[in-house]
Amino acid sequence: MTRLALVLTMPVVVTIGLAAQQPPPQPPATAPVEAVAAAPAFTYDPAGRRDPFISLVGRGSSADTSGARPAGLPGMLINEVSLKGIMKERSGFIALVQGTDKKTYAVRQGQRLLDGAVKSITADAVVFSQDVNDPLSLVKQKEVRKSLRSGEENGG
Repeated sequence: MTRLALVLTMPVVVTIGLAAQQPPPQPPATAPVEAVAAAPAFTYDPAGRRDPFISLVGRGSSADTSGARPAGLPGMLINEVSLKGIMKERSGFIALVQGTDKKTYAVRQGQRLLDGAVKSITADAVVFSQDVNDPLSLVKQKEVRKSLRSGEENGG
């Protein structure tokens, strides 16, 4: 039994002795850290796919309104203007629309707004071509019709 105890305690003594002879660990050199910092940044190439970091909660809005808008009618959304009247002239119709600034603007066919353009003007309505800002939508433009008379007055 003393032989077994001697055999078992011997590796422990040898291990302790070896640990005492090893020098303390040195801190790593700074060269690898600088090499990692100098590596070029990663760039993401979407290749037609949507950006996975853009929230889908706000998607489908008519236009991006986060930036500064131009003054006057070119800075207004189609949903923000209301049709007030339509006038006929020799070359066609002119629509009178009121914007969010409570000013009335005369618009002609082809005139641009922030999120679209005037497609056509008839005697009783204006048709806008609105740009759809939805990356998942197959439709890139939709028609918005603003009638001079409301639906209740037309019925009766």
